[in-house]
Amino acid sequence: MNDIALRGRVAYVFAEADFDVDQIVGVEHCGEQDMNILLEVAMRSFDPQFAARVEPGDLIVGGRNFGYGHPHYPAMQYMRHLGVRAVVAESFAPGFWQNEINMGFIPLACPDILSAVQRWDEIEIRWSGRIFNHTRGIELAYDALSPRNRAIIAAGGFIPYLRQKLGNRVT
Repeated sequence: MNDIALRGRVAYVFAEADFDVDQIVGVEHCGEQDMNILLEVAMRSFDPQFAARVEPGDLIVGGRNFGYGHPHYPAMQYMRHLGVRAVVAESFAPGFWQNEINMGFIPLACPDILSAVQRWDEIEIRWSGRIFNHTRGIELAYDALSPRNRAIIAAGGFIPYLRQKLGNRVT
């Protein structure tokens, strides 16, 4: 597997600690499955033009304990739908972190990330545990993912990973 996991822009920074991703779509929409509705309501209180500005391969940045709260999926489904490929946060709520890996999304813990990036910075993430902010000339270490978690992400999520491993025995 290539060492470069991702190169993209920081599309948004959620700096607050214990950020509940339900805020991205609004608590009243945390059970919504219709992407057309999510596209109308998501990020409304943060950046109403977010969907028009984000590009495939972009990432988001978060503070300490990112993903805190109940494990609802619509907010990150919305992000994945727009092409957001990863979230780099100072730390994660454990349930959020594992759920996103199982969906084929890249969550990376980097304790100093908030001090090293700003919105729209160009970032390169390497699987070996290094993040390069090309805009600011900063290099950081992050907690590298295990080979198994990288394989799950590469497969597109846990179910596709199991299908690769077990073949037709997975339904």
